[in-house]
Amino acid sequence: MGRAIQLPDFPWDLLAPYSRQASTHPLGIIDLSVGTPVDPTPAIVQQALIESANSPGYPTAHGSLEMRSACANWVQRILGSSVDPQSILPTIGSKEAVAWLPTLLGLGPQDHIVIPRVAYPTYAVGGALCGAQVTATDEPESIPDAALIWLNTPGNPTGHVLSAERMKSIVEHARQIGAIVASDECYYELAWDASPVSVLHPSVSGGSHDRVLALHSLSKRSNFAGYRFGFIAGDANLVKQLLEVRKHGGLMVPAPVQHAAAVAYGDDAHVAVQHERYRQRRELLKAALLKAGFVIDDSAAGLYLWATRGEPCWQTVAWFAERGVVVTPGDFYGQAGAHHVRIALTATDQAIAQVPERLAL
Repeated sequence: MGRAIQLPDFPWDLLAPYSRQASTHPLGIIDLSVGTPVDPTPAIVQQALIESANSPGYPTAHGSLEMRSACANWVQRILGSSVDPQSILPTIGSKEAVAWLPTLLGLGPQDHIVIPRVAYPTYAVGGALCGAQVTATDEPESIPDAALIWLNTPGNPTGHVLSAERMKSIVEHARQIGAIVASDECYYELAWDASPVSVLHPSVSGGSHDRVLALHSLSKRSNFAGYRFGFIAGDANLVKQLLEVRKHGGLMVPAPVQHAAAVAYGDDAHVAVQHERYRQRRELLKAALLKAGFVIDDSAAGLYLWATRGEPCWQTVAWFAERGVVVTPGDFYGQAGAHHVRIALTATDQAIAQVPERLAL
């Protein structure tokens, strides 16, 4: 008998009764619980997909040089770091990379994984899939036997942005104990009140990518979620190790998606347009929440507002549902979030415009 994988219940299933309640609102439901893009995929990206639709052969796990070069150029232009295209590894979105990274790195029950204190649930799932011990803490230096340390900046759900100094100290600690630092940076280009820094940046990494990996995604910046594309960059030896396993596992990004990704990473104009859409929605939601008596914590970057009225989060979820709005309870991200809710900016302008009046009732 093999080891039984102990996974938590899929958290969003618990929201179903509140979604049903919100659906009874006379003007319909406004779902602010999931960070899935609702705006159009940019036309240049759609056209790129069409152009490469004739793709009869298998892609490679490492992907095309066109795609990897576009990612490397973006890393240089936006993150301020140099990375060889050989050290770019495409993934089928960033969630699969988060979930399977510990397994692909060869971690198991003998290993210890550190995740943020308030964290995207898939970090813990990745530990469960390989059987590793998982500890949630914002002080990874307190775990002397860590094999993998996850950072998430800008963070989901809180929108917290780690400083370069803090990240540097974590990287230095990890190198001292032989741990790997994996930084999930998929919200990097959605900054509001703080400027994110990548783990690849010289101010953090010291100019060497030894023992560090950065994860990025097109889902949020380019409304690319339905295409499924992300990439891992950093330590050349670790990327090579991951590539070898992914080759054997058949983990390949479709060739048309690779071409579309290359076009998306080569264009910043559509990112600025989407950033402005989210900025306007954020300002409207933020003002409505403050007027309704909420306190907004962190939320310096990313796609969410992390809000509280000092009450248990499910009580807040029920309050929103009575007004036809669905939000995410903070305890989905750990007990440290039990008095907060996460409110996404991913609804249409028409839906967001209704929120202030609903919250004022």
